[in-house]
Parts: sequence; structure tokens; C-alpha cells
Amino acid sequence: MQRAMKKWSPILVLPTLAAFMIAFIIPFITGIYLSFTKFTTVNNAKWVGVSNYIKAFSNDDFINALWFTVKFTVVSVITINVLAFLLALLLTKAIKGTNLFRTTFFMPNLIGGIVLGYIWLMIINGVLQYFGATITTDATYGFWGLVVLMNWQLVGYMMIIYIAGIQNVSPDLLEAADIDGASSWQKLTKITLPQVMPSITICTFLTLTNSFKLFDQNLALTAGAPGKQTQMMALDIYNTFYGRVGWQGVGQAKAVIFFVIVAAIALTQLYFTRSKEVES
Repeated sequence: MQRAMKKWSPILVLPTLAAFMIAFIIPFITGIYLSFTKFTTVNNAKWVGVSNYIKAFSNDDFINALWFTVKFTVVSVITINVLAFLLALLLTKAIKGTNLFRTTFFMPNLIGGIVLGYIWLMIINGVLQYFGATITTDATYGFWGLVVLMNWQLVGYMMIIYIAGIQNVSPDLLEAADIDGASSWQKLTKITLPQVMPSITICTFLTLTNSFKLFDQNLALTAGAPGKQTQMMALDIYNTFYGRVGWQGVGQAKAVIFFVIVAAIALTQLYFTRSKEVES
């Protein structure tokens, strides 16, 4: 059996490997190359060195988008994971209608980002009109509007992952803690949280990467207004690439920088949370 696997595995892997090369590796390498060129199409690229990267870091819109994205990501990761974990704790108790609540909380994740953005645009503007404002009146409204939208979309999804983790906590450990007279808080912090660390790793990674890459919701909800103050990195890259003639190379350079930042932060987060899993 093992001989047959070794014999045929290269042939069986070849279609998937070819698709991966065509759909990911080749475009990725081409994108890196284009970030060092000035181009309008792939065939007329002219090498300009690091000038695109210099323009990217000298661009105030990009720096503002970077800091706005970082602040949004920090707030979203914390709020989404805290709310999802609390809901998971609640919905793993003996409560009637648990499955209905789980389904209801999960459903917003099935709605497309553009549609979700326009739904919340109408809701938020409907509330703010009583105060003589709209979501684009002040960048603060846009920031918290995006946070609320992101929470509403992802909390239910992360809740399902946390529920799976909580249900895998050993009942024997909890029973032993009850016999020893441990309080609910002690059981939560000393047993449940350490046992749920794999779920925390997954949920933190997903919320972090999704928050950094947010595009369609940002486009639909604020489109960067007012004055590009609520423009996130993905939207800034899009506007640079398609909105400024001759800046395609700069937009591509911003995309490479964006990739490096997200990859570095995500890998760092995975390293630290996985080390906690080992300790637990």
C-alpha cells in the first residue's frame, strides 16, 4: 500500500500543484516584480527600482489608512472574541432554544460584505439623522460603525468555534474542580480557558486577518469619507491602483507592503497563542 502511494502520489498531487502555481504562486511573484516597475499593463512594465515603495511610504493617505486599520483591527479583535466567547459560554448551558439562538447569531456571516455595508449604512444613518449627522459627518462615527458591522458579521461565526472548544473541555476536570470547591471564575480561568486555547488561536487569527483585509464593507459603509479619514488599507490600495493614472506600480507596492504586514502580524499571533496551547 505504501509503495503504491509513493508511486502514484506525484501524479495525484500534480493537478492541485499546477492549480496552486497558476492561481497563486505565479501571480504572487509577478505582483512582486510589478511593484518595482511603472506599468499600465503587464507587457509594458518599466523597471524603476524602489521608487514605488518610497512613494508609498511618502503618501499621507497610505500612512493614515495604515494607522486607521491597526486601530480598527485591535478594537475588532478584542470585541469580537470577547463577545463570541461570552455567547459560547451562555449557549453551552442548559437553555431552551439553544440551537435557534446559535443559528440566528451565525446567519449574519452568510450575508455578502457589500450588502451588509449598505444595510448598516441605512441603520446608522437612520439613527444619526436625529442628531443632525450622518456616518460621514465625523470619522469617529465611521470608525465605530465599521466596528459594529464587523462584530455583527463575525461574532456568530467565532461563537460556533468557541462552542466546539468548550464542549471538548473534559467533564472530569470540571467535576474534580467542583469537588475541590472551585468557584465559577476559577473553573473558567484555570480549566476552560486553557482547554479552549486552540479555539482562541483560530478565532484570533481569523478575526485579525479579516479585520486587516476589510474592503467591501469599508467601501459600502463610508468609502473612506470624510476626507479619506476612514479609508482602510485595502481600500487605499484599490483607489491608488485604479484611481490615479500612472500609479499602478505604487498601488502594487502598497499591496506587497500590506501582505508583509499582515503575514508578519498573523504569524506572530500564531506563535504566541500556540505557545500557550503547549503550556496548557
